[in-house]
Amino acid sequence: MAKGYWIARVDVRDAEHYKDYVSAAKPAFEAYGAVFLARGGAVEKLEGDIRARNVIIEFPSMEAAVACYNSPEYQIAAAIRQEVADADMLVVEGV
Repeated sequence: MAKGYWIARVDVRDAEHYKDYVSAAKPAFEAYGAVFLARGGAVEKLEGDIRARNVIIEFPSMEAAVACYNSPEYQIAAAIRQEVADADMLVVEGV
């Protein structure tokens, strides 16, 4: 079974309250086997538009990645994030 990957590109508008999102999202990530491969860090623009914060999260499967996002636990966290940041998020299937 191929792994699933969240790719999130984020511009944080309120860094202090973004910490609330991180704390709220942790239980969902733990429940669905999330492994952070990239979280913030240096970015070098090659083409197109970029955001300040870029995150790649590996899940055991595409289904687990989507289920994590749709979980009640993550949706609480997402509501917090949406108040304090702008994001582009997608799930891709691994090879």
